[in-house]
Amino acid sequence: MKQVDYRWHVAELMARQGMHNTTDLAPRLREYGVELSPSQVYRLVTQTPDRVSPRVLGALCAIFACELEDLLTFTYTQQTPRRAATGTSVIDLNTVGRPRRARIIRDDTD
Repeated sequence: MKQVDYRWHVAELMARQGMHNTTDLAPRLREYGVELSPSQVYRLVTQTPDRVSPRVLGALCAIFACELEDLLTFTYTQQTPRRAATGTSVIDLNTVGRPRRARIIRDDTD
């Protein structure tokens, strides 16, 4: 099975342009018609989003004067399937390793 992973670079692009707070990005997004709440802008910068609208991507590319490849870096990996356990190494504890019953011996030397 193939797996796609990506890395989100908005925080690095902001730092390169001297934007050190997430509140610096909100007015720039509004210039391009993207209205986001402060918590949405914070998540957009600090977390890797699963879904981003094309309008937001376009605004970010325009703000940072970059291409989509500068915002996202994709990596592709081949995931090897897990092998199932074989029956040869399974031990039946009922026949092989029965626990011994514990004996409690009192020490009445008081």
